[in-house]
Amino acid sequence: MEQRNLSIKFNEEIYVVMINKFLILLFFLFLLNSHAYSAGTTTKENKVGTGGRNDFSHLEAKNSSFKKGIDAFKQAKKYEKKGKIEKAKKRFNDAIKFFIISNNKIPNEPAILNYLGYSFKKIGDFAMAEIYYEQGLAIDPQHILINQRLGELYIETNRVDKAKEKLKILESCLCEAYKELKDLIKKI
Repeated sequence: MEQRNLSIKFNEEIYVVMINKFLILLFFLFLLNSHAYSAGTTTKENKVGTGGRNDFSHLEAKNSSFKKGIDAFKQAKKYEKKGKIEKAKKRFNDAIKFFIISNNKIPNEPAILNYLGYSFKKIGDFAMAEIYYEQGLAIDPQHILINQRLGELYIETNRVDKAKEKLKILESCLCEAYKELKDLIKKI
């Protein structure tokens, strides 16, 4: 009987040692396969994000929908410059698709909403453009480009008084956007 008890005790000890070895092995495998993450910040120059309001690093991933939208947008602008209007409209539509995907992934991002508004404006859908511009301004009422672009849209839709309101908002920045919108209003 005593021999049987020793045998059971011996088996239990082996079992405990095996479980400990297994857990240690599992722990080391986890460490070797886990990715290192950092909460560090970066700048545009070193592609590490600054954090906060002006950090757009999350939009700059190589294969992101936003990046694809920007690429389509730039190509559309080139076609437009060359007078290839139909090709430009097609690329603006492609850009819109990518920006909508980006907006669904990262909602309430003024940069995305600005590009959506501008792209819709370029294909002639002023109602959608205005909706996206207004959404962007609801998040950041002082956003320079959105105020400028919405002012331009108001001019194109014969709402000069509203364009002047946008000019008033841009007045304090004394930036290129202010000068461009001011010149457009003067031409009316």
